[in-house]
Amino acid sequence: MHERTGRDWDHGVRHSRNSRFYPDGRRVDYTTGRTTMESMSSPPPAVAEQVGTRLLSLLEREKIADLRRAGLSLRAIGRELGRPASTVMRELAAHARADGLYLPHLAHRSAAADRARPKPAKLAQPGPLRDYVRDRLEEQWSPEQISGVLARDHQGDESMQVSTETIYQAIYVQARGGLKREIAQALRSGRTRRKPRRTPEQRTNRFIDPMVMISERPAEVEDRAVPGHWEGDLILGTANQSAIVTLVERSTRYVMLGHLPGGVHTAETVRDVLVDLIGTLPEHLRGSLTWDQGAEMARHKAIRIATGIPVYFCDPASPWQRGSNENTNGLLRQYFPKGTDLSIHGPADLEHVAQKLNGRPRKTLGWDTPAERLLELV
Repeated sequence: MHERTGRDWDHGVRHSRNSRFYPDGRRVDYTTGRTTMESMSSPPPAVAEQVGTRLLSLLEREKIADLRRAGLSLRAIGRELGRPASTVMRELAAHARADGLYLPHLAHRSAAADRARPKPAKLAQPGPLRDYVRDRLEEQWSPEQISGVLARDHQGDESMQVSTETIYQAIYVQARGGLKREIAQALRSGRTRRKPRRTPEQRTNRFIDPMVMISERPAEVEDRAVPGHWEGDLILGTANQSAIVTLVERSTRYVMLGHLPGGVHTAETVRDVLVDLIGTLPEHLRGSLTWDQGAEMARHKAIRIATGIPVYFCDPASPWQRGSNENTNGLLRQYFPKGTDLSIHGPADLEHVAQKLNGRPRKTLGWDTPAERLLELV
């Protein structure tokens, strides 16, 4: 087409029956040369408004069409747009015609229509799908089971398929107007409302005093080159009613066990035991202490002040960040089996077990014992 025609289109100027129509309503008649104010009887469809930078703009779609016509690959087009090649691939798959021709303006309007909101909820409308879901819920099927059976039995019939999440939303969110609230009682959880789940960033602080996380621990601790860095935890007895404090030095694997009177493992008793244990160490072996986020460490600030040893906390559900301690706790179960009352073991019993472990040669220490390695440091 002529360059002037393309420029007119770009500025919203349209041609019809020897006349030019401008966006401001002016009509210029080529035959008479007169200019009047009027509009076209059937104006072209408006260009969809761009929503944010995440979605493709009309200019980007025009560029895709031009570069594709020039024979560039998807990756090359993506580089020109500053977008992943997968974005270009999905755009062409969704909006190219059956013959493969990609028309950018048509694609832009189609994409805008696809994101139109609000859309009616699938289970808000009466019909066989809603009846089927309601009946299966009353039979105490789970939403996942209902969704799975529908997908199996009605392949290719989109009107008889629904996702698990859509069923849950129809039950829990009244604004969806889907299934009756009483049906929620058929769910195995028995809940009538959703239980919110929080991301790690949204969780409230575990303790009143701010924790120093393991990510802030000095790099020298990680490679075990510098002695004096400890990992700690509790091993628990029957019904978590009794416990023993365990400390392991990372470079020598030396073990120290702390007796909790009566097996009580409150934050205060654990604080007192740790202060006593760490107090027996020379200053150069008080490098750091790494623990998990158990409630027994609520007095971690008091431990740091009393002993001068910084306390670092592992990430939630990350026991591997205290690997030496986890391994040692497994060895200790030979002497303190799971499901037994640990309060029956006194300080002398714990000292005896610690000596046994510290007297065992370790492959990781070149068959030295932890006691021998620690003796060299002391």
